[in-house]
Amino acid sequence: MKEPDVNVVAPTLFNELHWNYWKTKVFVSAMQLGVFTQLTEGPADSTTLADRLGLSERTAPDFLDCLVAMGLLRRDAGVYTNTEESAQYFDRGTSHTYLGDVMLTEAGHLGNDLTAALRAERSREGASSAREFYDNTYADADRTASFQRAMTAMSYESGAALADRLPWGRYRTFVDVGCAEGAVGVHLLRAHPHLNGIGFDLPGARAGFEKYTAAHGLADRAVFQGGDFLRQPLPAADVVIFGHVLHNWDLDVKLHLLGQAHAALPPGGLVVVYEALIDDDRERNVVGLLLSLMMHLSLPGGFDYTPADCAEWLRETGFTDIRAEHLAGAEAMVVGCK
Repeated sequence: MKEPDVNVVAPTLFNELHWNYWKTKVFVSAMQLGVFTQLTEGPADSTTLADRLGLSERTAPDFLDCLVAMGLLRRDAGVYTNTEESAQYFDRGTSHTYLGDVMLTEAGHLGNDLTAALRAERSREGASSAREFYDNTYADADRTASFQRAMTAMSYESGAALADRLPWGRYRTFVDVGCAEGAVGVHLLRAHPHLNGIGFDLPGARAGFEKYTAAHGLADRAVFQGGDFLRQPLPAADVVIFGHVLHNWDLDVKLHLLGQAHAALPPGGLVVVYEALIDDDRERNVVGLLLSLMMHLSLPGGFDYTPADCAEWLRETGFTDIRAEHLAGAEAMVVGCK
């Protein structure tokens, strides 16, 4: 029987997703094998690296050249070296900037069990689960440092954009809520010498914050204040910043935090909410949707949201002159005025 005529559409999206999946697998394997750490000991050819890493000499050249094609290694006359970015972020010896443990943790956390997790009935424990996550994270120095570095990586480009996108000349002080190492504040303070900033976070974040801000010569203008925003007021400032904070919590806590911001601000002060906001049509910003999925699976009660959602919450908590604006990459901000 003759097959019916159909309009054949190129499987472009399948191919893109298929190869992105394999790129991620190659990168995770490189992290697990310690490729980038080995290369800090010196340049090496394929045979030498295969011997150091315990790889098959037959498969090693293709594997290493994949890393070259992905921009993670350089190869010159058959000899491999790290790129600047790989040396800084993927060498286990660079404890102050190493991000590999973040990727490996995520790869082993839900990656193999996503389908099972999506099918499972999960209790909605709300803020208590997020509180437990942060209490556990900040109780351990190594986990704290790893988490803070990850937050710096996620916030770096948005922090630079924030320094340019707001009328900072009208304001003198800011508080960065959930500041981690203080990377956003560093961007603001370096760009605007008249500003002074407060980093507000759980007490366990103090050491990382003070080390990071001191390394940038800003210890005199960046002050750490330890506390729990579920139990005490936010510090008073002209601008209150929530970066990658609200999505961790359920709606009641989101509204509570925005109310806290309103109380901390003077008339005319600003609240700034930024993260990988889901586009209002929920059709384009896949990173925002992926992060929301991660929140649902790892922090019951947490979820990401659209600019329209955030604007509604800001109005509900007393803010006016609300606007949304793209920052960098997948990230955007919503700004409200008291």
